[in-house]
Amino acid sequence: MVAKVSLRLAVSKQVAQKLDGERFNLRKLNELEIRKQYQIEISNRFAALENLSDSEDINRAWENIKQNIKTSAKESLGLHELKHHKPLFYEECVGFSDQRKQAKMRWVQDPSQSNVNNLNNVRLEVSRHFKNKKKGYLKGNIKELETKSKIKNIRDLYNVIKDFKKGYQPRIQ
Repeated sequence: MVAKVSLRLAVSKQVAQKLDGERFNLRKLNELEIRKQYQIEISNRFAALENLSDSEDINRAWENIKQNIKTSAKESLGLHELKHHKPLFYEECVGFSDQRKQAKMRWVQDPSQSNVNNLNNVRLEVSRHFKNKKKGYLKGNIKELETKSKIKNIRDLYNVIKDFKKGYQPRIQ
């Protein structure tokens, strides 16, 4: 018996694009004070590097330069924080959904008219609460879009619009 087998290797985008786990907040360089502070730190560190001997290995010298740039960027700029999506579903919503589940369990165990009325009232209250939370969340997003438009922060404006249009995307791990 003879069989042909083909093997195909693929590189995951997330792993390939990951950089040492450190990303610096480069937007802070737009602020004049922080930019000057960063320039001063870099110049001080390179002045200290010039005092080292020239007979040093080129790889070791490169590692020193890279380390100096990273530490000065970390001190003056800080690390870039990942974007945290604002959750629509809050802790109080969990309490409301638990309340609805308990009312339903009481109705299943004892289908009396009082339990039916209680379940309907709880459902109405919970759906009203969820609707108000969703409306508040959407208003917050719209206000955020307005402020980004007013300050002419176009890149962030389009990123928020993209996230808004994309809708719910489950996280895959």
